[in-house]
Amino acid sequence: MPATTDETGHETGQASTTASAAASSMAPATAAAAVTAAAAATAIDGLVGRVDYPLYVVTAADGDEASGCLAGFVTQCSIQPPRLLVCISKQNHTYRVAERATSLAVHLLGQDQRDLASLFGEQSGDVADKLGQVRWAVGTTGAPVLADCAAWVEGRVLWRVSAGDHEAFLMTTDAGGSGSHPGQLTLRTAGTLRPGHPATDAATVDTATGAGPGPGPGPGPDNR
Repeated sequence: MPATTDETGHETGQASTTASAAASSMAPATAAAAVTAAAAATAIDGLVGRVDYPLYVVTAADGDEASGCLAGFVTQCSIQPPRLLVCISKQNHTYRVAERATSLAVHLLGQDQRDLASLFGEQSGDVADKLGQVRWAVGTTGAPVLADCAAWVEGRVLWRVSAGDHEAFLMTTDAGGSGSHPGQLTLRTAGTLRPGHPATDAATVDTATGAGPGPGPGPGPDNR
């Protein structure tokens, strides 16, 4: 099955074959690590290969700088109090803004919003003003809230931690609502998206094994 990757960080297909081939030309210790990574990719493929992830646009702002990116690793992680866990690729311009931001906004894309997915998934904030091409307003928490989506929520960042080649942000749900676009756009229905940045590179490989920065500033998940 051909390998596919988009800016959400999802990868499928020939990950294990590629890693195994690369391992054959490496030093023994490095080759062993590559084989282990290939085994991990194979182990998870059977599960995530069956899941069709909804696609979201995550936005953040710090001072005069605002950014947004496509994300698939978004989930509710607490019922009471309501909490969302949002994972952003460390290759994204939005990640660098989110590191400094105190809040985030998460927008579920409607089934007719592939163009918006392309804008936020295939263009990089390093070279394009993505928010300058859409309608948005500053939300109650200071995060940019898009005018066009299926549904949205914004909240304060309580805690963040390295999750490998992505950073995980735990956020409150301070405001939200429904948009005008029906249904939801998913990874499969969106089709091929060419990411503005690769899902990972040498700069973040070490964090995939648990190294790298720990939780960001703040006393902990409950902000106590």
